[in-house]
Amino acid sequence: MKKILLLGAALVAPVLLGGLAPAHAQGYPTKNIVMIVPFPPGGPSDIVARIAAESMSRHLGQNIVIENVGGAGGTIGATRAAEAAPDGYTVFAASMGTIIAAPSFYPNLKYDSNKDFEPIGMSANAPAAVSIKNDIPAKTLPEFIAWAKAKGADAKQAHGGVGGTSHMACLLFNAVAGIKPTMVAYRGMGPGMNDLMGGHIDIACEQAVVMVSAIQGGKVKGMVVAGPNRLSVIPDVPTAQEAGVPTFHLNIWSGVYAPKGTPKEIIAKLADALDKALDDPATAERLGKLGGTVPPKAERGPEFLRKAVAADIPRWAPILKEAAETTKAN
Repeated sequence: MKKILLLGAALVAPVLLGGLAPAHAQGYPTKNIVMIVPFPPGGPSDIVARIAAESMSRHLGQNIVIENVGGAGGTIGATRAAEAAPDGYTVFAASMGTIIAAPSFYPNLKYDSNKDFEPIGMSANAPAAVSIKNDIPAKTLPEFIAWAKAKGADAKQAHGGVGGTSHMACLLFNAVAGIKPTMVAYRGMGPGMNDLMGGHIDIACEQAVVMVSAIQGGKVKGMVVAGPNRLSVIPDVPTAQEAGVPTFHLNIWSGVYAPKGTPKEIIAKLADALDKALDDPATAERLGKLGGTVPPKAERGPEFLRKAVAADIPRWAPILKEAAETTKAN
């Protein structure tokens, strides 16, 4: 009888143990979650992350605390996120720059965009935009391009770090506009926009999200939006087609990741919380006021983000590598 009971216990034990992981995930989260933003406060990644984190916190029942870790085009923060414990208590507010562009500009990166993160989902979309300081005597984009060509390297252009989304936007804009300003790298576009508004920088390119309030307040001049339609929040700023640079198209996405190895059940909970946050009308309203949009249902979740990144890296790599070589040469 003892042998039969012991055998029964041996058979039951694996079944019980096998059910422990989902049961553990059901209790998640039991404490605050840290969301690493790889740029200083005030930039587009920070703004979008705070909007997403606030709503996700309500659905998860625990606070998501923002930790700003700026520097090196966002790669310092990305590295910290990649090396964090895969327990669901560290997530990463990523952007196209840190995931798509950085590998082309930083050959010795300590993370692999495809291998070192677990995608949770996209959190926002926003077109790139270009704005200039107020005292430049140009009212239209053609007038500004003429001014910038005459200034050459004396014109100063802000971006949020080599390999970041603003850097991508600047490289693309300079190519289509045929201008060669001196590019000035910041630790993020929050400080860059401050210098643009203060008149210390001539031009900036970045997600519209970080420029809308400055344009609305008359602190800078909006020149162009890199999308097919004007933004209702800055209706006087023309599209690329209208402004005469039809090939200046760049939709910049933001996303949320976890470190590689984070349990699937926890990823599913985080993805569900993000999905519910994006369904919240308040999220769409807050992003809309900044010129951004929530991803449509078909473009949410881990698998869509995984496939989008896998397609984007090879598509952008030749362009970015050529730009990286040009940057080194200069």
